[in-house]
Amino acid sequence: MRPRFRRRNVASEGTESLGPSIPDGLWSKCPRCRELIYTREFERNHSVCPRCGYHARLTARQRIALIVDPESFVEWDAGLSPADPLQFVALGEPYPRKVAEAQERSGEREALVTGAATILGVPVGLAVAEFGFLGASMGSVFGEKFARAAERAAVEDRAFIVFASSGGARMHEGVFSLFQLPKTIVAVESLSERRLPFITVLVDPCYGGVTASFATVADLILAEPGAMIGFAGPRVIEQVTRQKLPAGFQSAEFLLQHGMIDAIVPRPRLREELAHYIRLLTNQHSASPVSFVTRQESDR
Repeated sequence: MRPRFRRRNVASEGTESLGPSIPDGLWSKCPRCRELIYTREFERNHSVCPRCGYHARLTARQRIALIVDPESFVEWDAGLSPADPLQFVALGEPYPRKVAEAQERSGEREALVTGAATILGVPVGLAVAEFGFLGASMGSVFGEKFARAAERAAVEDRAFIVFASSGGARMHEGVFSLFQLPKTIVAVESLSERRLPFITVLVDPCYGGVTASFATVADLILAEPGAMIGFAGPRVIEQVTRQKLPAGFQSAEFLLQHGMIDAIVPRPRLREELAHYIRLLTNQHSASPVSFVTRQESDR
């Protein structure tokens, strides 16, 4: 007689029969190379994949903690929050409700965090975009916080560093959001008048009105490896032009090869290089100059 086999009900037998379990969050999978990475190793490497160099997105607070000297950050204009000038409603959802949801989800009152800090002892003003807040879209409060930060950095004799990441202008505020394009450009003139460096770091993704305004008028334009940067998205451009775009179009590497940005800086080196660039641009002595990815190196 043939033996009869019966499927085991693992759920009813408990987890002991499965052996030791792996704690949640112990391993992470890289979105690019699909390799499993020990989560603590990933975090120690500044959320950069040690296998393929993929740079994962960071929150504004994570970026600040990564770049500035410990306990040196003092936030500016933390209480500013968006209004609803147009009483905008999209798909039955009022704009104030979307703002409230974004605030709860991101922990920020607006899509830009500004403040003062030091980087290896160098005083700076900072403006860091929070992509988790409505895609870091630029509305009237975003623009106001940016303008105030640039002008205050000039008054306090600080270089001004901006981490730019955005999906573009905030449609919920209509023409008020478009007003921020010239407003932010005019605001950084105060830095130029005092001969203070204005540096932007373009991180993935950076599109729309942000790219078309302050992000690309800086004294020095840096980018993280693999960042996607442009005005309209590749699909929109292909639909309008009816042409196939080059491979890697709008990547930081492509823009570097075509002279639209100045350097690509891997995240683990960014803190030291920012301090070096500021010292260089302000005629301060730098004891240990550092390297960065130039156009010639990227062509190799």
